[in-house]
Amino acid sequence: MYFRKSAAYVVAGACAVLMSGSCSSSKNATGSSIPSLKEIFRKDFLIGTALSWPQVQERDPIAARLVPEQFNAATPENLMKAEELRPSWGEYNFNQADALIEYGRKNNIAINAHTLIWHSQMPAFTRRIQSADSLRKFFNDHIKTVASRYAGKVQSWDVVNEALNEDGTLRKSPYLNKLGDNYIVDAFRLTAAADPHSDLYYNDYNNEQPKKRAGCIEIIKKVKAAGVKIDGVGIQGHWHVGRVPFKEIEESIQQYAALGVKVAFTELDIEVLPRNFSGAEVSQRMQSDEKSNPYVNGLPDSIQKQLADDYENLFKLFLKYRDQISRVTMWGVHDGQSWLNGWPIRGRTNYPLLFDRQGMPKPAFYSVIALKGKK
Repeated sequence: MYFRKSAAYVVAGACAVLMSGSCSSSKNATGSSIPSLKEIFRKDFLIGTALSWPQVQERDPIAARLVPEQFNAATPENLMKAEELRPSWGEYNFNQADALIEYGRKNNIAINAHTLIWHSQMPAFTRRIQSADSLRKFFNDHIKTVASRYAGKVQSWDVVNEALNEDGTLRKSPYLNKLGDNYIVDAFRLTAAADPHSDLYYNDYNNEQPKKRAGCIEIIKKVKAAGVKIDGVGIQGHWHVGRVPFKEIEESIQQYAALGVKVAFTELDIEVLPRNFSGAEVSQRMQSDEKSNPYVNGLPDSIQKQLADDYENLFKLFLKYRDQISRVTMWGVHDGQSWLNGWPIRGRTNYPLLFDRQGMPKPAFYSVIALKGKK
């Protein structure tokens, strides 16, 4: 099998060439030590992962082992989104978010707070808001209260998330419809006032594609023209095996960096299952059929190899632009808890990450770490 050959061969070579201390105490199926991503890339960029509430509670034993060993940054999957923080108009519940901050402190992990303003996963009570004044009050209060609570405790904020259509125009969200097209500038201004020291990002999917990239560039320019702090742009990186848009990614790094902002890859995974659309619009769904879940019993060697090649070429690109890239965050710790098992079709068996369902490194992992041993 491709996995056994590659894992045994690459890990031995990788650990031999990497500097002392870069291999962790964990063992893979061959009995060899597993290198640590955060150590290998510590001079290049942060290596992050997304965390669920059970993982913050350390109730996922695989993640409880892998996260402190492998990652030095983390983004909450859901627990800092508005619907989780705001059970009612006048009430906040910070229990889970506070626990995330403590988890990061205990494990020396930088927290990227995700996300302050997003049209999706808004609190249920916001659906009853009719007036612009009421939505403005929610908007202002939410940013000021949340950002100030965690000021100095997080490394960065995804201030605004997914505000663009695929053609680069602004999405007709409740915020745009009621607050006008300056709401993004306002969000950054309020966040900067509440937390002047953390990095502030605009985050989106498909914003490596030319039309959406152009819209993202206009957002950055508009915020900067207003004299408001914006530190970076997040490219989510939800791509598909064999179809990763390397050319567009490289062009985007260059063009965003030319604006004087950092680039982060914020939600990286590479899907291997059939899908008839790209991106990460959570409202989209597909119908299940006999061809939609083909790898229940494991990946074919050819797909495993393509996945490894895609990750290798991605990280090769990241290393080329290490001076412009602040963070690379995997959207999940291991395949078993990836969101892509349940979206856009529930109950599928997906393999988009660097660690498998048992928490063991995949060929893609070894392809990535081997880059640091290549001259």
